[in-house]
Amino acid sequence: MIYFDSAATTFQKPRTVADAMRNAMATMSSPGRGGYPAAMRAAEAAFDCRTELAELYHLENPEQVAFTMNATHGLNIAIKSLVPPGGKAVISGYEHNAVTRPLAALGAQVSVAAAPLFQPAAVTAAFDRLIVPGTDAVICNHVSNVFGFVQPVEAIAAICREREVPFIIDASQSAGMLTLDMTALGAAFIAMPGHKGLYGPQGTGVLLCGKDVPVRTLLEGGTGSISIQQEMPDFLPDRLEAGTHNMPGIAGLLAGVRFVRQLGPEAICAGERQLTFQAAEGLRRLPGLQVFALPDLAAQAGVLSIVPHGRRGIGRGPGRPGHRRAGGPSLRAPGPPHRRDAGHRHRPAEFFPLEHAGGSIPFPSGYGGDPEVTF
Repeated sequence: MIYFDSAATTFQKPRTVADAMRNAMATMSSPGRGGYPAAMRAAEAAFDCRTELAELYHLENPEQVAFTMNATHGLNIAIKSLVPPGGKAVISGYEHNAVTRPLAALGAQVSVAAAPLFQPAAVTAAFDRLIVPGTDAVICNHVSNVFGFVQPVEAIAAICREREVPFIIDASQSAGMLTLDMTALGAAFIAMPGHKGLYGPQGTGVLLCGKDVPVRTLLEGGTGSISIQQEMPDFLPDRLEAGTHNMPGIAGLLAGVRFVRQLGPEAICAGERQLTFQAAEGLRRLPGLQVFALPDLAAQAGVLSIVPHGRRGIGRGPGRPGHRRAGGPSLRAPGPPHRRDAGHRHRPAEFFPLEHAGGSIPFPSGYGGDPEVTF
């Protein structure tokens, strides 16, 4: 089987991920619940994972790294920490339902920075027009899950810093492939899954929290700290991590992050772009297909969408009732590439064998922009 659904979940994991999970099942209990060896091993693995992520994203303190179930969980925390019911938010035209549905649940007033596909300058200009006094939060994905469009989050962050508006970044499609310096960006939150470009298992995610940013809890419960008080601790990460930690998942995520850091996000990105370019060029030669990619893959990462000519869905984008949306199978380069120039070579034996054939490529959903692009 050739796997084309890594934009949803990376299926081919390094073997070290499963090894770490098996080891956690056999040797770790729960962190913060005792001083015996199994609990201490769990605490050490959790701290090591936070430290690796803090270094990767240039955070001052590993305690600013909170574990979540997935990126959707993290985005809900971030959005509901900053946007009150009926509040005001500005989003891009390419956001996932993990952003639009929480905003809808809050009854938020949402302004959409609509801009043509693969035109970062137009995106920046749209945000510049809409970020005004009274905006509670700006939310933007780093890479579109439908088109692979790399959005100009650095430029948007600069506008937010200037106007003192909190900025939330959805790094679901860029984590492990494109680097972000959270301290330099001044972002309030960056949310990401563990199971995509970080090569961790499903059921893992990460929320990077800005320094001194107010954080609202979605869950309350045991934390192993200050158990005598009935309010959740007011410090991170305990405030956001109620209940028993998913230690097999965290251990697997730690192995995945170490794999990414060993290879280097830049090398992974270069390989994904090479595979995406090859796929786009091959698909262009097939009759009856529209390929959403510029010839040089400008402003595009390793996600590629195609649609048969004449098949365009009618959908509702955020703030754009009844607008037309593009759709089609979303392809993402499967796993780390062979990279001679990076000094690393990956043999198939380093990844789990693909034992399950079949499956389907999902039709993209959650697209809220208007492609407005001519090929």
